Amino acid sequence: MKILYAIQGTGNGHLSRARDIIPLLQQKGELDILVSGIQADVELPYPVKFKFKGLSFIFGKNGGVDLIATYKKSNLKQLYKEIKSLPVEEYDLVINDFEPVSAWACKMKHKECIGLSHQAAVINKKSPKPKNKDIVGKAVLHNYAPVTAAYGFHFGAYDKNIFTPVIRDQVRNAKAEDKNHYTVYLPAYSDERVIKVLGEIKNINWQVFSKHSKKEYQLKNIYIRPVNNDEFIESLLNCTGILCGAGFETPAEALFLKKKLMVIPMKGQYEQQCNAAALKTMGVPVIKTLKKKHFDKITSWVQGKQFIPVNYTNSTERIINMIIKKHGNVPAQKNVVLGEAIHSVKKLKDKSLGKILNKLAE
Repeated sequence: MKILYAIQGTGNGHLSRARDIIPLLQQKGELDILVSGIQADVELPYPVKFKFKGLSFIFGKNGGVDLIATYKKSNLKQLYKEIKSLPVEEYDLVINDFEPVSAWACKMKHKECIGLSHQAAVINKKSPKPKNKDIVGKAVLHNYAPVTAAYGFHFGAYDKNIFTPVIRDQVRNAKAEDKNHYTVYLPAYSDERVIKVLGEIKNINWQVFSKHSKKEYQLKNIYIRPVNNDEFIESLLNCTGILCGAGFETPAEALFLKKKLMVIPMKGQYEQQCNAAALKTMGVPVIKTLKKKHFDKITSWVQGKQFIPVNYTNSTERIINMIIKKHGNVPAQKNVVLGEAIHSVKKLKDKSLGKILNKLAE
């Protein structure tokens, strides 16, 4: 069986999760990997067959996505060429982690595309949502990487096709300690903003992993470090607590390790607003922005004790086996031919013929 595993390269969480999923998929057949996006700091220790620019959101320095930079970096003409050039019809199974090139290539060629991502869980109606509605943000999540079947990871198993987080083996099998420092990862804020606010909280050793600095430096009790996967994991394992954006993988790993956690969701990022809503229901403190007006809340969090019990068992292999069993038994050519037939029959009034073709595709 030929499998294409397509991974979103904006942010580090998708690639971090992929490190544990890839070996399982390699056991199931001939695996090719696709990565699109230009914002990740984590490298995959596996050969990548397709590397595309895709459609990336560029982090700003004031707590949100830099829309101007995102627009400048976007090239829709190139994106269309990437979608057209991808031979998804050659694969028996396409698994998609919120990756737009493969998702739209499958849609154009009427091929089944299996979503396996955190975003698939976020858009589920049973998952926690913020009070303030974001129609545009919701539309982006639904249409950025469309799939035909969705399986998701979230902080809790809110529905039948939602599973608890993939905790990578590098974290799950490690020994966690408390070496009296706080780990910080806020890629949407400048180093200057982080230093200005956290520098006011004395006698705390802040280890800040920066997306905006290429070198290490220290100012009083704040240690700025470029993002490095192994160094970040070491800092996370040994920290007292972590202050980070309301992404998914890092908060999930912090909860698994029984670390204190505080999150700041990115402005204008609906997915993170949803994550913050879910974490808040669990008892995780959430602040809207990194500003001095939240000094008291950060100080209270640092001084307090926090323990939020979670049960994140290792169920990744079971999930992959389930997907393979349910979606991996249709040869690539049959899949495409039937997909085109079903697409065409939707235009016909003969519903019985449509039922027959759908039955054949099962």
